[in-house]
Amino acid sequence: MRIETNNELVKRNRRTANLLFFFSMGILIAGFLVANLQLTAKDGLTLALSVVLPWIVLPLGFISTLISVRMTNLWVRQPRPEKTIPAGLKGLSKRSVLYNYYHFPARHVLVAPQGVFAIVTRYQDGVYTVNGDKWQSAGGPFAAIGRFFRRDAIGNPTEDANKAAAYVKGLIEKTLPNVEVRPMVIFVDPKARLEINDPTVPVLYADENKEPNLRDFMRELAQKDAPATQPTPKKGSGKGKNEAKVEVGVINPEQVADALEEATVIS
Repeated sequence: MRIETNNELVKRNRRTANLLFFFSMGILIAGFLVANLQLTAKDGLTLALSVVLPWIVLPLGFISTLISVRMTNLWVRQPRPEKTIPAGLKGLSKRSVLYNYYHFPARHVLVAPQGVFAIVTRYQDGVYTVNGDKWQSAGGPFAAIGRFFRRDAIGNPTEDANKAAAYVKGLIEKTLPNVEVRPMVIFVDPKARLEINDPTVPVLYADENKEPNLRDFMRELAQKDAPATQPTPKKGSGKGKNEAKVEVGVINPEQVADALEEATVIS
């Protein structure tokens, strides 16, 4: 399997997350120091600044901290999707291609003989239930507050996956109008606990030791969609002796990959 990763984007966003962290810490420390000037202020200007500036500095530090946490979750937090997804696809056809971070909102796009998949990932390690296309997180109001500060609310992965699939479909629609793009949700952290009931899109673990997982899903698809071939003629029948087997109903990964790369800057 060929893997194409937008390493420049990964490095840039990882660096941004780290810089935001230190910026946020600096702003918060500065805000507390300014607030404490009230205790030592000897003139009216210093006192006025010690009262006004915290109302500007501390909210700025709070907002930048939330952005930093979110960026860290997406681009620094382990395990990394661009590592775990390929590990879960071991044994996939060499004709397959996995694109990482080129086709947002589809963070990952898999092109394989089994089909074209727009993948959205979740890094969360909590307890979640999906019924059809409805998602629910375990815990009450206090858990929701904690998720807000950790910036790890689950959202609706099903809706995100469908939007990602529609976007990728739009990229290849003109060239390959009959190719279906399937949505997929993958949890990269094996500590996540999922209760899955009749999902409208596949919800899988990247870890092969969890169920349901990406590797088994692709293997089942390969078996289910195995190409039909012409029956082998009986010996001595004289018919079809040198005829090649004809595959039916299998997409051409190379053709789809070319169409995607034409619509995207991939170097």
